[in-house]
Amino acid sequence: MNYSTLKKTVVLSIASLMGVVAAHAQTSSDSTTTVAPGSAKVFGGKAQYRTFSIGANAGVLSPTLFFGSNDFTKNNYELGYGISLREQLAHAFGLELNVMRGTISGDNSRNISGAQNGSRDGFSAFKTELAYYANLMGKVNVGNINYLHRKNVINFFVTAGAGYAGYAPKVTLANGTVVDYKDHAADGHKYIHELVIPVGAGVKFKLSDGIALNLGYTANFVDGDNLDGASVRYPTKDKFSYGYGGLEFTLGNPAKPNLDWVNPVALMYDELKDPTLRQEVEALKGRVSNVEKSVDDLKKDSDGDGVSDQFDKCPGTPAGTIVDGSGCEIKFPKPDTTAAATPGTYSNIQFEFDSSVLRTSAYPTLDKVSADLRSNTTMTIELDGYASSEGSAAHNMRLSKDRANSVKTYLVNSGVDAKRLKIKAYGETNPISDNSTEQGRVLNRRVEFKSAMSGM
Repeated sequence: MNYSTLKKTVVLSIASLMGVVAAHAQTSSDSTTTVAPGSAKVFGGKAQYRTFSIGANAGVLSPTLFFGSNDFTKNNYELGYGISLREQLAHAFGLELNVMRGTISGDNSRNISGAQNGSRDGFSAFKTELAYYANLMGKVNVGNINYLHRKNVINFFVTAGAGYAGYAPKVTLANGTVVDYKDHAADGHKYIHELVIPVGAGVKFKLSDGIALNLGYTANFVDGDNLDGASVRYPTKDKFSYGYGGLEFTLGNPAKPNLDWVNPVALMYDELKDPTLRQEVEALKGRVSNVEKSVDDLKKDSDGDGVSDQFDKCPGTPAGTIVDGSGCEIKFPKPDTTAAATPGTYSNIQFEFDSSVLRTSAYPTLDKVSADLRSNTTMTIELDGYASSEGSAAHNMRLSKDRANSVKTYLVNSGVDAKRLKIKAYGETNPISDNSTEQGRVLNRRVEFKSAMSGM
């Protein structure tokens, strides 16, 4: 990007900021939102604060800085003055538009040692009219986060940006002739226009929440070597400084705090100590306790039958009792001891839902059947498998067959000849109890023994 384009960009940026400032001022005057002092929140946004300021300043203009050299051996100190408009975008950063005027001058009345020199390099003195100078700078507060005090009264800041200046130098030659740029401008313009880069630092003192005293120093680097009208001794670009003091006024609703003086650390502490927040936390603790109590009640099982008290329709079930899903005892038919005493009569083998795995409780009966078969080699047994009515008929048929085969496998493994065991599957047919109840379905999941005593 060339200098001409950059200059145009700076001018457009300054014009845009002025438009934003005007819009902000209109919005502030129309706004009815109020925020009571001290009620601002850490993450509540800019609307909680006053952020727009206008200021006036005056000070000393010098053609040199604390460092660097100049085309003239002596610097004169002239009056400079200006106004500023600033929008604070965050606790530590804002954009500031500055417009100023003044005079910059110097002469060759002494050399470096301080002795009188009269004139040097054909130039005796210069005086430059700074017709206007506008810049747009970012302003960074470096001291608004305070860990020692709740409220800030002093803020330090640094600034940097870009500006555009119009000036006309007037040079006095060694022979006393005065050369005014306005009278000899080759292009017909009375002022030289140059890009200027300002860099500065300062300190701000709080006089009240809306009024501050600013003291600062700005070094301005000019994109040209004609600020003093001479370039024979030092073919470097010119510079000038501005040391100033001024008052700044923050506009907006006085009920809102000034963002400049907000200490984020203290603000966060106050928010954490807010009684309303504490009440919300205590209320949340109460809700959590209620949820925990409800969970504990849901898990409570006084009789230890595996069904919580809230769903237990038969509380107080004795320990070890087999219960259904509602906590009520499942009553199995008692073995007919009279029939069991007769060889060939045995109790049914019961199975879990949708399972063909033998229960350990079935082993005594199976061992008795095995013993009878091995002691009476002429006896054969028919194993009839059944299922309850859950699921499809085809599935229940396969399940009943698997159950009969499980019984057969156990007996064969205990030493019974497989030829003496006959398998039949009946599925969900021939129920011995009502399939509409859980207790009835439990009884229907079975294998029955039918024995034939031959040779006895």
